[in-house]
Amino acid sequence: VQLQASGGGLVQAGGSLRLSCAASGRTFTNYVMGWFRQAPGKEREFVASIRWRVGSTSYADSVKGRFTISRDNAKNAVLLQMNSLKPEDTAAYYCAAKYLTNVGYSYWGQGTQVTVSS
Repeated sequence: VQLQASGGGLVQAGGSLRLSCAASGRTFTNYVMGWFRQAPGKEREFVASIRWRVGSTSYADSVKGRFTISRDNAKNAVLLQMNSLKPEDTAAYYCAAKYLTNVGYSYWGQGTQVTVSS
């Protein structure tokens, strides 16, 4: 399994970015795909997740109403649209995957850096 995250960059507060996670190596129909982030000196935290088959989503309270997670079946990719970005959203963002019935995420991609300037 390979997860390749991209789309990070530098943006001003209030701006938008879209992250993409290209997934390969297996069929992800029965998987949950997630985005996590880790800021310097802080623990990694959950951002959002989506159940691939049904498309149901979950968000951290800190990003609700600003971020949207979705999947692109044709490209086998998971997207994270981030709007109204704040300086506190600055972090390395990681995509991850877990089988539906597992508790923890088994597969992780490399991070993509998001920096929001004030």
